[in-house]
Amino acid sequence: MDDMKKVNIDTMFLGPKSENKDFFKNMLSFLMDEHIKWRKDFHPNDKEFITDSRKSKDSFIDTQANIKQTLEALSEKLKASSVPWFSPRYLGHMITDLLMPATLGYMAGILYNPNNCSYEAAPVTTQMELEAGLDLAAMLGYDPKKAWGHITSGGTVANFEAIWLARNLKSIPIATKKKAPELLSEKDIWKLSNMSTESILDLIETLKEKKLLKTVLDESIRNKGTAAGIGKLLVPKSRHYSWNKVLDIFGIGRENLITVPVKDDYRMDISALRKIINKLIKKKIPILAVVSVVGSTEEGSVDDVDKVVKLRNKLKKEDINFYYHIDAAYGGYARTLFIDSDNNYIEYEKLNEIFYKESDIKTSYACPSLSVYNAYKAIPDADSVTIDCHKLGYIPYPAGAVVLKDKRILEILDYSAAYVDSESDPAVIGPYIMEGSKPGASACAVWAAHRTLPLNVTGYGKLIARTVEASSAFYAALNNMMPFKGKDNKTYIAVPITKPDTNIVIFAFNELGNTDLIKMNNLNEKIYNRCSYVSGRLYDKAFITSKTILSKEEYDDIPKAFLNKLNISEAEFDKIEEVFVLRAAIMTPFFAGKSAFISYWEEFVEIMKDVVSQ
Repeated sequence: MDDMKKVNIDTMFLGPKSENKDFFKNMLSFLMDEHIKWRKDFHPNDKEFITDSRKSKDSFIDTQANIKQTLEALSEKLKASSVPWFSPRYLGHMITDLLMPATLGYMAGILYNPNNCSYEAAPVTTQMELEAGLDLAAMLGYDPKKAWGHITSGGTVANFEAIWLARNLKSIPIATKKKAPELLSEKDIWKLSNMSTESILDLIETLKEKKLLKTVLDESIRNKGTAAGIGKLLVPKSRHYSWNKVLDIFGIGRENLITVPVKDDYRMDISALRKIINKLIKKKIPILAVVSVVGSTEEGSVDDVDKVVKLRNKLKKEDINFYYHIDAAYGGYARTLFIDSDNNYIEYEKLNEIFYKESDIKTSYACPSLSVYNAYKAIPDADSVTIDCHKLGYIPYPAGAVVLKDKRILEILDYSAAYVDSESDPAVIGPYIMEGSKPGASACAVWAAHRTLPLNVTGYGKLIARTVEASSAFYAALNNMMPFKGKDNKTYIAVPITKPDTNIVIFAFNELGNTDLIKMNNLNEKIYNRCSYVSGRLYDKAFITSKTILSKEEYDDIPKAFLNKLNISEAEFDKIEEVFVLRAAIMTPFFAGKSAFISYWEEFVEIMKDVVSQ
C-alpha cells in the first residue's frame, strides 16, 4: 500500500480558505492560454476579424464595459446568496468542495463546448465519457471488457435508464414466443416472465444470428407500447423519489410499485422482501426488477446487497428470476474504500491497519461495519448500478452515471452495433441513452478526476475515509452528549438516529422531560431555520445543516426506538405520525482529524446552546 503516499488529498481542493488559489489560478490560466493558442493555430494565415480599429469604436468599448458590469453584478449575487458548501461548517446536503482537477477539467471543456450526443460534435469527449464509464465499471467490480457505462445528468436519469432496460428486456421472451416460437417452445407465459437476465441476453444473441432480432424488437414493448402486466418493481421504503416517477413515465403504472419495509438500521428488510416475493409467486405475478439502495438519500444507509444476491440465487433454482439494479447514486464511490491499487477487494481484517498506517489525518479510522463491507463486495452481482459522480465523486454538476454489467443489453435499445468493435471506429453513445444534447464538459471533469485520484484505496478511498471518520466521530459525540443547558436555562438532550453506514448522520434535539412530539418537532424545525438558508442571512450561520421527515407512512414503526431515547412515547408517534429531524451529510474532508473535529464540535455545542433557546 505504498501507493497511498503518492496522493495528498489536501492538494486536490481549492480549499475552505482558497489555500490552493495560486495553483488553481495558474492551471486555469494555462488552460485558457491553450485554448487561445488552439484558436490561433487553426488556419494561422487567416486574417484577424476583430481588428484594432473595430476595438477602438465607442460601441465596442461601451459593450465591453457593460459585460464587465454585468459580470460584477453576477459575482456579487453569487457571493451574497450562494451556499458555502466548501466550508467544514456546511453539514447539509450531498455537496461539498469540488475536486480541483474536476473543476478545471469542466472549465476547460466548456471552452470547447462539445455535445456528447454525437461523436461528430464531440470526438474527444465522447471517448472520455465511455472511458469514465469503464472506470466506474472496474471500480464496481464489473469486467470492463463486458461492461458499459456512461454519464447522465444525474441519478434520476440513470435510474430511468435502468428500468428502461429492465422493461424492454422483460418483453423480449414474450415477443420471441410470438415471432419465433420454435426458440422457446417449451416455455409457458409464466416461465417466459421469469427468464434470467443472462438467458435473455443469450436469446438476443441467438436472434441476431438468425436475423430475427429486428422482428422481435418490433413485437416487443419498445415498439408496441404499454407496460401493463410487465411485473412489479420492488424498492425499499428508503428509496429516492425518482422511483415514484419512473413507473408513471414508462407506462408501467404506479400501482405496480411495491415498497419493501426497512429494519431499524434503515436497510431493506430481506425477510419482508422474501415474503412479498412469495406472495407474488403464489399469485403468478412476475417481478420486473428489485432495487437495492447503497447510500440512501435520507440516512446514507447501505442495503444488504449480499443478502439480496443470496435470495436471488436461491430463487433462480426455483426458476424465479428478476432484473437486479442497485441505486448507489450516493454511496457508489465508497466502494473505493475496499479496493487496493491492483483492483482487488481488500480483506476486511486489513482495512483498519491500512488506514491507520497511511491516513493523512493520522487518527483511528472508523472502519465501516462488516455488513457494509459485504454489501459492497456483492455489487458485481447486480445487472446495473446508478452512481453519481457529482456526489461522492466530488465532481461538478451535472454528472450522474449508469453502469451495465453486460453491454449486450444495449441491443434492445438500437438496431446498430451496441459497442465499438475497433479502435478506428467512433465512440457511440447517443443511440443508447435517454438524453439528447449533453455537455462534454462533464466528461472532461469525470475523466480528469479519475486520472488524478485513483478509484481505489490509494485515491478516492483515502478521501472518503476522512468523511467516514468525521461522520463516525460526529455520531459518537452526539451519542455521548450529556444533557446541556441552553441560554434559556432549560435542559436539552440530543440523540442520533443510527450509526451511519456511510457519512450521513441524522439527529434531533428535545427539551429534557418533554413528551410532546409536536413541541419537539417545532424545536428541531426552529434549529433548522436558524442553521439553513431558509431564513436568509447566510453569512451569520455558524453551521449549516439540512433536514428530513421520518413519517409513519414511509417508515412504519421504525422511528419509535429513536424517539424513545428522546422521551417520546410510541403512542405519541402513532398520533402525530411524523418526526422532524436534522440531517448532516458530512462530505467535507476538512472536518476530520482529532484537533479539527474537537475544535468544530466544541463550537457546535456552544451554538446549539444558543439556537435552542431562541
